[in-house]
Amino acid sequence: MLWSLLKILVFVAIIALLALGAGFLMETTGGVQITVAGTEYTLGPLQSVIGFLLLVGAVWLFFKLLTLLIATLKFLNGDETALSRYFDRGREKRGYQALADGLMALASGEGRVAMSKAAKAEKLLQNPELTNLLVAQAAEMTGDTKKASETYKKLIGDNATRFVGVRGVLKQKLSEGDDDTALKLAEKALAIKPRHAETQDILLGLQTKSQDWTGARSTLTAKLKSGSLPRDVYKRRDAVLALSEAKDILSDTNSIEAQERAIEANKLSPDLVPAAAMAARAYIAKGKPKNAARLLKKAWDAQPHPDLAHAFAEVAPDESAAERVKRFAVLAKSHPQHMETRLVIAELHVVAEDFPEARRALGDLVERDDVDARTYTLMAAIERGEGASDAVVQGWLAKALAAPRGPQWVCDNCNEILPEWVPVCPNCGSFDTLTWKSSSTAEVTTATGAHMLPLIVGSLEDKSESVEEEAVEATQDEVIEVAAEEATAEEQPRPS
Repeated sequence: MLWSLLKILVFVAIIALLALGAGFLMETTGGVQITVAGTEYTLGPLQSVIGFLLLVGAVWLFFKLLTLLIATLKFLNGDETALSRYFDRGREKRGYQALADGLMALASGEGRVAMSKAAKAEKLLQNPELTNLLVAQAAEMTGDTKKASETYKKLIGDNATRFVGVRGVLKQKLSEGDDDTALKLAEKALAIKPRHAETQDILLGLQTKSQDWTGARSTLTAKLKSGSLPRDVYKRRDAVLALSEAKDILSDTNSIEAQERAIEANKLSPDLVPAAAMAARAYIAKGKPKNAARLLKKAWDAQPHPDLAHAFAEVAPDESAAERVKRFAVLAKSHPQHMETRLVIAELHVVAEDFPEARRALGDLVERDDVDARTYTLMAAIERGEGASDAVVQGWLAKALAAPRGPQWVCDNCNEILPEWVPVCPNCGSFDTLTWKSSSTAEVTTATGAHMLPLIVGSLEDKSESVEEEAVEATQDEVIEVAAEEATAEEQPRPS
């Protein structure tokens, strides 16, 4: 109603202005004199304006008739579409304008306007190759998924627009959570356009999510060949995929193939801690402990890590505690002041019942701002071994419970904390986003307390029967019991 009233007011205003202008011209003196074939014609101001407008109209009509004549001559000479092109020119112009308006509305987030313009362009142009994509995206924006799906399927039927159609349906299936269908569509889309970076990323994500490591390695290679992935990132991620293949095989049987895959993963990325640990165990299974020790030493040089210490202990599982301290001195030479190095050496001295040396190995770790639960737990074991009272030991254990757990596997994408390394974050589905670091969010406590004392609570056996050993074992039991109580408490619902 308001729009109609506004149009009426504008029309009245235009008429009023024209009448005012005509009255002004009629009252104006002078005019235009035209001489034709010796005859002189004098036109007043109003007549001059009207004559000029008639002349412009005559020129426009002349050129229109001329173009019609040209189109007719072309038609008579065999161009069967000449006349249809002449009459369709204005319709196409309006159609392209509607198409442009629809694209602008789509970019502005005006779904209903885009849908209206898309329908107008579709009617005027009658060219589905141009309008179907606009119709599909406008339908998606307005929530009409059925219309969008139908339009994308029309695009799939044309070779020129097949990739666009497949990609559109692929996005719909991803939003619906239909990963199986999306995986097949991503493979089909990549077959049409092998160098399309977005499709490569989608396919790689779906393959890693479904644990298709072989297919994921193939897609990763395609990304490298297309130039969409730097070679250093490719080597790291290919190592992660090779490691994932090895883990899958190891879950079924400890085969030679699994051992080779683990070793391959380490060669691809020597600083990948899980790959180094698994490759070392593969060498141990093949009866090559020296190769395993050399590999772990190299990985420790890159980054000290408790998983590497575990694997290094497995190189010689039957050695005594004193022999193990001596053998681990090779690792201690690299990064001697690193927190992980000092904690591992302190743990080994505790097991060897050399409690003063264990205290010296810890040094000032207890006084540092980044002190964690392992440090306090080791202090409890040292105090118990040296004969301190239960109150002192329990004091250290209480500090351990309140202290941060130190570095853990944390997802860089969603900050989820995981008890062990996995190639794909189970929380957000991101691939190769786990980093060994400390986190400020709530932390995970393992039921065994192995995150506190990896070597003591692990597989190391000390055959000594001394009183100090019994004290250490009692401390271990307390640590495990307290850790289990903490894990149970974390599982309880918190008051709102």
